[in-house]
Amino acid sequence: MSKKTSVVAAVAILMCSAGLLAQSHSNKESDDPDARPPVTQADVQIVQRAKKILDSPAKWNRSDTRNCQAAAKTFSLYCALEKATIEVTRNFQHRGAAMQESRFVIDEMAPNRNYRHRLMDYNNDPTTTFADIQKVFRLLQQRIERLAKESPNK
Repeated sequence: MSKKTSVVAAVAILMCSAGLLAQSHSNKESDDPDARPPVTQADVQIVQRAKKILDSPAKWNRSDTRNCQAAAKTFSLYCALEKATIEVTRNFQHRGAAMQESRFVIDEMAPNRNYRHRLMDYNNDPTTTFADIQKVFRLLQQRIERLAKESPNK
């Protein structure tokens, strides 16, 4: 192998390694349970829509698996937010601002519960009532509206 070929091969290997490292780092950041993505007006609309999707006890799915079906007639807290996100933005992000801020609301409402999957586990908790789900939406809406006003990404 010529010297030029060796240099090109070495550069290619380094570039691929750097790309894989960056991708790995990016995936790790995108699944950060404490991520705080910027809040936009779309997030305000997502919360309003999710609240309408899950506006009665008859529509509440108390047995969330985080596998949300497009044709579902009942919705967990997680699935209402997922469906609303898709309807508003056409792009669901597990760690999007509305989803993340709802997790933080649950942390405040149910301290010391240490849920592994905050949205699913809070939804499925036998002590959670439909009134509690509505309170999450109410507090989430207040929080999202405040953060949207404070955000430079309005």
